[in-house]
Amino acid sequence: MVDVRDARVGDFPAILAIFNQVVASSTAIYRDLPFDLDDRLQWWSGRVDAGYPVLVADDGGEVVGVASFGDFRTWPGYRFTVEHSVHVRDDRRGHGIGTLLMQPLVARAAARGKHVMVGGVDAGNAASLRFHQRLGFEPVAHMHEVGFKFDRWLDLVFVQRIL
Repeated sequence: MVDVRDARVGDFPAILAIFNQVVASSTAIYRDLPFDLDDRLQWWSGRVDAGYPVLVADDGGEVVGVASFGDFRTWPGYRFTVEHSVHVRDDRRGHGIGTLLMQPLVARAAARGKHVMVGGVDAGNAASLRFHQRLGFEPVAHMHEVGFKFDRWLDLVFVQRIL
């Protein structure tokens, strides 16, 4: 059975592997170079210090997914809006792990008094767009050719859910 819990330091080799697999094989993260462990630990520390969660999907001691949210923008008028990310290990996609991670993530944002959760999804990622739609997110902006990866321009779709 998959358990969703807060990330711990010992989870970060697996979290790093998930992020780097996404970077290497998809346009879900507009980044060309892999992350290193120190970077992901600093990212986690920054989120935790700000009071934001980093959740993992733990299947019998094996981390198979990660999700978090952070500030959408730093201007005070955006303080009730957060931007999320959710990534599932490639061999576990399509098995409900993303939904298991997103449900408590949305609940935590609402409990912190957040009003809107947004996400940036590569326009070519139909599976992620459907996933977000099933969770109550709606597309609100389509930005053309704002990203570049794998020698091509990429479109970004912003989705949002009012909490």
